[in-house]
Amino acid sequence: MNSGRNFFHFVAGVCAAFCLLCGAARGAAQAGLPRARDVVSPAAYASLEAVPRGRAFELAVVLTIHRGFHINAHEVLDPYLIATELKPALPAGFQAGTILYPAGTQKKFAFSADKPMNVYQQTAVIRLPLTALGNAPLGEQKIPLKIRYQACSEDTCLPPVTLEFQAVVTVTAAGTKPRTAQAHAELFKK
Repeated sequence: MNSGRNFFHFVAGVCAAFCLLCGAARGAAQAGLPRARDVVSPAAYASLEAVPRGRAFELAVVLTIHRGFHINAHEVLDPYLIATELKPALPAGFQAGTILYPAGTQKKFAFSADKPMNVYQQTAVIRLPLTALGNAPLGEQKIPLKIRYQACSEDTCLPPVTLEFQAVVTVTAAGTKPRTAQAHAELFKK
């Protein structure tokens, strides 16, 4: 009876050690992956340094994508894929136009070898047309933004994530001469 109990403890010990080793190996393999929220760095830039009330302007939302990763484009090729989506939460005094997403690049990956995916890699610039309405508060204004995406490497997809960030614009009185943004002017060349 004692030998049966010893054998049971031996088998249980071997199983526990195996599970620990497998868990450690899995953790070590995943340790090389960044967190999903760290794969994309969003930044927003306004086309005008000073936006007069009643004037249209544009935000360029620049997504810098971690090397070795891609995110699904806004227009996905399969409905089960998670599209990249920008969601502005406009404060009072601002009105948005239609968000303009860049075209993606069609590429095949190890997990989609039979079918290409429409993706963004390295950098993607999303354009958000806005108007500072006649009742927009004067001075520095913060425009909250959210970007939702799913990042993948050549063989692994991370969970979808939503990042919150903001754009900052300065609203001036109606009739004030608009000042074109000098920093990042290359983002707004037509």
